[in-house]
Amino acid sequence: MREKAKGKRKKKRTKMDKAPLTEHLGELRNRILVSLIVIAIAFSGSFYFSEHIFSLLVSPLHYTLKFSIENPYISFVPSKGRVELVFLAPAEALWMHIKIAFISAFIISSPLVFYEAWRFISPGLMEKEKKYTLPFVFTTTLLFLIGSLFCFVIVLPLAMNFLLTYKTENLQPMISVGKYIDFCLKFILAFGAIFELPVVSVFLTKTGIVTPDFLAKNRKYAVLIAFVAAALLTPTPDAFNQSLMAIPMIILYEAGIWASRILNRKKVKEEKT
Repeated sequence: MREKAKGKRKKKRTKMDKAPLTEHLGELRNRILVSLIVIAIAFSGSFYFSEHIFSLLVSPLHYTLKFSIENPYISFVPSKGRVELVFLAPAEALWMHIKIAFISAFIISSPLVFYEAWRFISPGLMEKEKKYTLPFVFTTTLLFLIGSLFCFVIVLPLAMNFLLTYKTENLQPMISVGKYIDFCLKFILAFGAIFELPVVSVFLTKTGIVTPDFLAKNRKYAVLIAFVAAALLTPTPDAFNQSLMAIPMIILYEAGIWASRILNRKKVKEEKT
C-alpha cells in the first residue's frame, strides 16, 4: 500500500511538472488578481474608517504595560509624557491614512489571500491532502491575527515606552505621523508573519523537504537564529524587548515540530492501511 501511495504521488507530481510554465504563471496571475480585487474592495471601507483605526494605533504612545506581582498582574497605565504627532509635509497625513487603509484591507482580506495561495499550490497535492483547505485557511488567518494582536497589545507599548523615556529627560519628542505609522505597521506585519512559523514547518514536512526529527535535531540553531533575528528586527537594544520577539519564535518553532510529528504519524498509519 505504501508503494502504491508513493506511485500515485509521483504520478500526480509528474503530471504537474509537465504543465507549461505559462500555465503556472497564468494561474498565479489569476490568484493575485482575485486577491488584489478583494483587497481593493476592503480598502474602500477601511479608508472610510481610517481615522478610527488611527486612534487605535496611537494608543501605544499614550499607554504602556505595567507588570506587577499583585493583582492585576498586567495592566495599562498612562505614559509619563503625552506625545503629540506632527506631519512635516502637506501630503504626509493623507499618505498615512492610505497606508493604514491598505494594511487594514490586507488583514481583513487575509482569509481569502491565504485561500488563493492554497488554491495555487493545491494542484500539486494528492486528493486526500486537498481536504486541508479549510484548516489551512483558518490556521494561517488565526495565527496572523494573533501575531498582529500580540505586537499591538504587548510589544508596541513596551517598545514605545522604552524609546521615548530612555535618556530623553532633556529632549522633547516631535514624532512625524508618517514615520510613526510606518514603524507600527511594519512591526505588526512582521509579527503576523512570524506567527506563521508552525504552518511553514508543517508544510515543509508534508512536502518531504524536512522531517520532524531534522527540525528537532537543529533546535539549537533555531534558537540562535530567533535571537539574532529579534536583535535585528526590534528597535530597542535591551534584552527584554528582544525576548518578546525571540521567545514566541522559539515557542512557535516547537509548536511546528509537535504538529509535524502528529501529522507524520497520521500519514504513516494511512499508508500502512
